[in-house]
Amino acid sequence: MMALRAELAAIDPPRACDRAAERAGLGAAATGAAPDAPVARLAVRLERGPRPSLSFAWATAPEHCRLAWLRGRFLARGSLSLAGGRTHLEFVGPPEEAQALAARLAELGLPAAWRLRRGSGVVTWKSAEAVLRFFRLAGASAALLELEARLVARALQADLNRAANAEGANLDRAVRASSRQLAAIRVLAADGRLARLEPTIRAVARARLEAPEASLSDLAATGELSRAAVQRSLERLEALARSGLA
Repeated sequence: MMALRAELAAIDPPRACDRAAERAGLGAAATGAAPDAPVARLAVRLERGPRPSLSFAWATAPEHCRLAWLRGRFLARGSLSLAGGRTHLEFVGPPEEAQALAARLAELGLPAAWRLRRGSGVVTWKSAEAVLRFFRLAGASAALLELEARLVARALQADLNRAANAEGANLDRAVRASSRQLAAIRVLAADGRLARLEPTIRAVARARLEAPEASLSDLAATGELSRAAVQRSLERLEALARSGLA
């Protein structure tokens, strides 16, 4: 968070109107109530030249001035949290300003939710896409790259977790199936029915007994059969064991 604030506070607006807009966005932070050292230094730099007004005419301002104002507003009242795998950016200010700020953000293509919380107005982005767009528009290139990298890493980790879970579920199903097949083969062998079955099924049964952990593909390779033939043979063994028929 401090790296983001330092990056944004280090930006020197090239236009006088942008400097005035950013100072207006800082509000009280521009007059001695800065929340941290980078913002305090920015406030000093923005003081150079004729002292601008803290008022800002959003309705008639060009987009570059609006973005400068928004950058100042974030530095004065914004915070970013990436805890718990979530992306959460919010502005906290007077309750009467929350709805107006949300409307201004929507005009910039950055729709946000707003609410009242413990007497303050809170405007929030919980969408990583909105936060990335804000970084891009505000000029926070380093923060943009860092967040992009975090999101990619988070997505990859989620994919790996899903793959591991799927692999675990597949393994569990395979173990249960092998257990059923082994039990069926032993039942059929014990009452003599296995010996009366056709050679292919007996060969599959023998292969399963010799390799309880083998996959269908492994069993097929052992007996030079197709995977489908192995599966049909094992299903036949289970069905015969359940039915009690030869």
